[in-house]
Amino acid sequence: MTGLAGIRRIIPHRHPVLLVDRVSEVDPGSSIVTLKAVSGREPCYAGADVDDAYPLGLLMESWAQSAVLLTRWDQPNPDVRADKVELISGIRDVVVHGDVLPGDVVEHHVRLVRQVADAAILAGHSLVDGRKVLEIGSFTMARRRAEELA
Repeated sequence: MTGLAGIRRIIPHRHPVLLVDRVSEVDPGSSIVTLKAVSGREPCYAGADVDDAYPLGLLMESWAQSAVLLTRWDQPNPDVRADKVELISGIRDVVVHGDVLPGDVVEHHVRLVRQVADAAILAGHSLVDGRKVLEIGSFTMARRRAEELA
């Protein structure tokens, strides 16, 4: 298993936008399983009812960070200014099966469908206590040098 320190050595995300807590399984170049513990102390719950569902955008961002971890596992990029930035170029066939609430531990499953040069297609799902809460049929990303985006 890889914890926060290991994750931070691979991807540039930091608090409060680092939304992956642990890598529980990885088959580099093929698949990854990560964990995200949702807490009522997260910034999205400031001034909100902690009985509210975790925002879908943050759930998808957490899954996307897991996808970046998989594609960067053997080529870490802890500082985007020194290398390339991963950009989402498309998300298709997203199905939300249920809510995620504070106290839940989300298990993201990501598999690499295809990678060509600086582009990758991934797919997968997320579970809470074995119950599917999210499916992503196709997630496409591309890498570009940071200076090209300035």
